[in-house]
Amino acid sequence: MKVLVPVKRVLDYNVKPRVKADGSGVDLANVKMSMNPFDEIAVEEAIRLKEKGAVTEIVVVSIGEPKAQDTLRTALAMGADRAILVTSDTKVEPLGVAKLLAKIVEEEQPQLVILGKQAIDDDNNQTGQMLAGLLGWGQGTFASKVELAADSVTVTREVDGGLETDTFRLPAIVTTDLRLNEPRYASLPNIMKAKSKPLATKTAADFGIDVTPRLTVVSVAEPAKRMAGVKVADVDELVNRLKSMGIAK
Repeated sequence: MKVLVPVKRVLDYNVKPRVKADGSGVDLANVKMSMNPFDEIAVEEAIRLKEKGAVTEIVVVSIGEPKAQDTLRTALAMGADRAILVTSDTKVEPLGVAKLLAKIVEEEQPQLVILGKQAIDDDNNQTGQMLAGLLGWGQGTFASKVELAADSVTVTREVDGGLETDTFRLPAIVTTDLRLNEPRYASLPNIMKAKSKPLATKTAADFGIDVTPRLTVVSVAEPAKRMAGVKVADVDELVNRLKSMGIAK
């Protein structure tokens, strides 16, 4: 069984984002970039399924600038078998990513696609669902547990009321949540081995997909700073302050 795992290069989650002086976006100059944490969980889950003998090959794919090769090499060092990089001169929106992934699925014919539920840079949470719609495949989103069988997959997913368990036929799409697993660190020997693993490079034009952005960022601003709190002497003063602010009656 072949598994396809899309990964995205994003601003490292430990780095505090800075807005550009002109408000046109987030400043990515000279800052640490890394694999999207949810995608890292997807790679780890694919590797665990392979270690159980349920998966035979893991193919990772990234769509974006050439520097995303570093992200793919990280996935290869973790345990993926080969990688595909689709380069684009412009930022690719979720629908464009889903269309490109659909073309790659047609070429690679995986039985399962595992990807992060969202990217931490734009938080759209759309690509997995769009890909399932384009392919007409079943989907299990926000997965906290994945069990793979010969012709089906069972996904335990987090919903507002608790946990929901669904079983659906393969091929299928699964998007990962934080509680699914704890990603491993790539060892030095595996990092060295990853340098020799296959990494194919293509362009969006090779697939005949128009990835021209449909949305325009008007402005980006940092969140307003929180005002300092005020201590009150007793409950009566607290109630009076709340009333003056219109919060209590």
